[in-house]
Amino acid sequence: MSLILNIDTALDRAIISLSDQQNILCFSINERQKDHSAWLHPAIQNLLKSAGAQINQLAAVAVNAGPGSYTGLRVGMAAAKGICYALNIPLITVSNLELWAEAALPEAEQCICPVIDARRMEVFTAVYDMNKKELLSPQAMILNENSFTGILKSQKMLFCGNAVGKVKNIIRHPNAFFTDTSPQPQTMVWLSYKKYANHETTNLAYAEPFYLKPFFQKNTEGCK
Repeated sequence: MSLILNIDTALDRAIISLSDQQNILCFSINERQKDHSAWLHPAIQNLLKSAGAQINQLAAVAVNAGPGSYTGLRVGMAAAKGICYALNIPLITVSNLELWAEAALPEAEQCICPVIDARRMEVFTAVYDMNKKELLSPQAMILNENSFTGILKSQKMLFCGNAVGKVKNIIRHPNAFFTDTSPQPQTMVWLSYKKYANHETTNLAYAEPFYLKPFFQKNTEGCK
């Protein structure tokens, strides 16, 4: 068995799951963002109990490293690193942008653009082709009607993420398409096991949330 605990507290909805290779065994969801910190550790205990597993049977822990809510990312990363240190097991970090792109991939035709709300008219974003190769590297972007025009001129782009509504009101290009598809528990399981199988782990000593903007490390959240 290759039991992996998957932790995602990056946005409003928190998801944790226990998986064996690419098979999800059980999962738990919390819809109340302000409760993620209090909810997480009891939820992990309940998850292991539901699966009939012990915490020392974990082969690795995967965590959504961001970008996303400053507080949410800190909560998830701290829990993941604590378990990995205690059990001496590897840590796997998953990009929130790649997670949303993976969820929307079946609906895309040419490229995928996840957009994560960063308040006001700003988003965290990247663009990937159908092979998940970066066409636009992860960045914070202030939206306007000319955003993404270079790629939209030649390719159909599927926008996904919790800021899709914001983008839809600004970008009205004929090659722009939108979906409200969101990552499900299985989505992170696929990504985390792929990294585990390829030995793509993160050094515990240097692991930290991927904020994208240094400002968010100081005194505010990147998302509501």
